Amino acid sequence: MYDFAIVGGGIVGLSTGMAIYQRFPNAKVVVIEKEPVVAEHQTGHNSGVIHSGIYYKPGSFKARFARQGSKSMTEFCQTHGIDHDICGKVIVATKQEELPLLDNLYTRGLQNKLDIQKIGRDELKEIEPHVKGLGAIRVPQAGIVNYRQVSEKFASIIEENGGEIKLNTKVEKIMEESDQVTIETNRNTIKARLVINCAGLHSDRVAAAAGYKTDMKIFPFRGEYYKLKPEKRYLVKHLIYPVPNPKFPFLGVHFTRMISGEVDAGPNAVLSFKREGYKKTDFNAKDLAEALSYSGLWKMAGKFMKEGMDEYVRSFSKKQFTKSLQELIPEIQSDDLIPAPAGVRAQAIKNDGNMVDDFHIIMGKRTIHVCNAPSPAATASIEIGKEVVNRIPEQANLQEKELTF
Repeated sequence: MYDFAIVGGGIVGLSTGMAIYQRFPNAKVVVIEKEPVVAEHQTGHNSGVIHSGIYYKPGSFKARFARQGSKSMTEFCQTHGIDHDICGKVIVATKQEELPLLDNLYTRGLQNKLDIQKIGRDELKEIEPHVKGLGAIRVPQAGIVNYRQVSEKFASIIEENGGEIKLNTKVEKIMEESDQVTIETNRNTIKARLVINCAGLHSDRVAAAAGYKTDMKIFPFRGEYYKLKPEKRYLVKHLIYPVPNPKFPFLGVHFTRMISGEVDAGPNAVLSFKREGYKKTDFNAKDLAEALSYSGLWKMAGKFMKEGMDEYVRSFSKKQFTKSLQELIPEIQSDDLIPAPAGVRAQAIKNDGNMVDDFHIIMGKRTIHVCNAPSPAATASIEIGKEVVNRIPEQANLQEKELTF
């Protein structure tokens, strides 16, 4: 029997496994992953940004974990020789009406204890010569990294400590008992003293399989990208973001210089018809039926109808997508853009139609469920792992003395 079984081999599940060994070095840990490799979904389709935490409500898990996580992620990469670049980013106001929003965002950044600067048009031109803006916030601590590479290192650290990673293993049933948890998979039966659910896009289903019904459901939002042609990469020096719409919980199309040297442009945000639907044509009848029967989705759609329609227009019109990018860099033309792989964000929506705005962890008797961990979860992954491990002794039927291995 294992001491801990972690469901999900993405960056959050793997960082949790690493955090367990930091606290309980003699523990017996298994990570259960349904894909043939780790970090296959949200982590492996991530834009690779090390976020600062400027956008998030002061005092929230997102704000705190992103700020701490940007430091711990950078230190981890330095320690283990993982390519990264703390290149900084600018958040740009392109319209007069965005300037008050930029001021509000600057105030929020200061409340989140970030070392940021308000800059004018001339300073912006020095940093990003091709950007057209009225003003901006410079965020020097933002950076870029390959999160799949980070995750693979997390996995190797788990294995070096004696942990196991079971690939091609899908959880089918979870039975929480008084002294253990039994997990039925497509390959075998696994028993553990405690199970930690880090299943990302399927975290609500894993929680339900363990007998925990929540007032939220995970929805997949596909983010579609283009890349700049190699000869146009000179247009982007760092990371370039628009001022976000405070009413809409996505950041808008932006430019991201990748660690590979490529430059991504995007994403939009459209509801996918499959939980792991990276293409417009991806479809799963069960996933779609489950989504359309959920009243919370329709309530949310009513609140963001205009913004949602704009996202779908950009999805099917390269011309409109290009127009959005031209607000930041007017020189960009449609011919400068080539299609790039999409990503899918797991976003929890509550019954009342509101999106769960913060990381959300549900405590079971012998289970812990990380039920909402969208961006900046990759940046914050080391801190999320520590938080989950800090909560282990709180289990009603699992005393601290049981966890001293």
